[in-house]
Amino acid sequence: MAHDADSLSAGKAEWQPIAVAVVHGVGRQDPTFADELIAELTYRFARFLPANVPDPQTQIIIEPVHWAPVLQHAEEQLWQRLKREGDLNFIKLRRFMVEFGADALAYQPLPHRRAVYDAIHGVMARSLRRLAERAGSHAPLCVIAHSLGSVIASNYIYDLQAEKMPDSVRAVHQPTPVELGETFAFFYTLGSPIALWSLRFSDFGMPINVPSPRLAHYYPALKGEWVNFYDPDDIIGYPLKPLNEKYRRVVKADIPVNVGSILASWNPLSHMGYWTDNDITVPIARALAEGWKQVNAARLTANT
Repeated sequence: MAHDADSLSAGKAEWQPIAVAVVHGVGRQDPTFADELIAELTYRFARFLPANVPDPQTQIIIEPVHWAPVLQHAEEQLWQRLKREGDLNFIKLRRFMVEFGADALAYQPLPHRRAVYDAIHGVMARSLRRLAERAGSHAPLCVIAHSLGSVIASNYIYDLQAEKMPDSVRAVHQPTPVELGETFAFFYTLGSPIALWSLRFSDFGMPINVPSPRLAHYYPALKGEWVNFYDPDDIIGYPLKPLNEKYRRVVKADIPVNVGSILASWNPLSHMGYWTDNDITVPIARALAEGWKQVNAARLTANT
């Protein structure tokens, strides 16, 4: 059971875990897409916690946001029709472009056609519902999002913060601080095309608030951060701070990394190699562990 900052400071609360939502990007994703990341991040996070914390691996609760099924059937039909009727070269590259381009175009909301947008956001809402149940309704929230998933996560949080969530999505979640994004503290974007998405907006748009303006109400000492990781060889992932002054203020850092296998790290295939790269998982685990210490400071002091 989770407790708010007041009960923590009173020394009566149990440990408060960190809640982490992991949002996948393009490609054919199955429900196990985050398993390796979950195992690695849990292991590294636990090693950064103090030695007197029992079962440290239980202090991070990670929930995958598996939105691929919303588009998977239609996307597969499209690909099969294109292959059947067309003489196509560069099959693997074309398949990747179909997966990225079709997902991005289908997700794009239109004034009177936003069924896919809302359906994907419904998946996000259900995932946050499960996180609130598992980690506690007041748990500090971290979102780790790859590729198009970073756009989805950003849009979802924006809709929450701007109070623009449609009724169909609002009906999925409960009014808990986690599900309302009020405890949203950490945002890690991997190979993000948010810079490309920003072309839709004047002066390249406005970033979401990271952390949530309401975070201090629950955890006054918790600072949070938005860190954007990108591989210079990844043609889909870009830095975010150069977009405008607002992004420059909100995004703590754009960090270039070299991800992927020997065959992929030097070319655009690096886009699919972010999940378990040490240059990403180690700093995320360290930051979340430091955040956990801030949230649980009163209990840590009582146990020393």
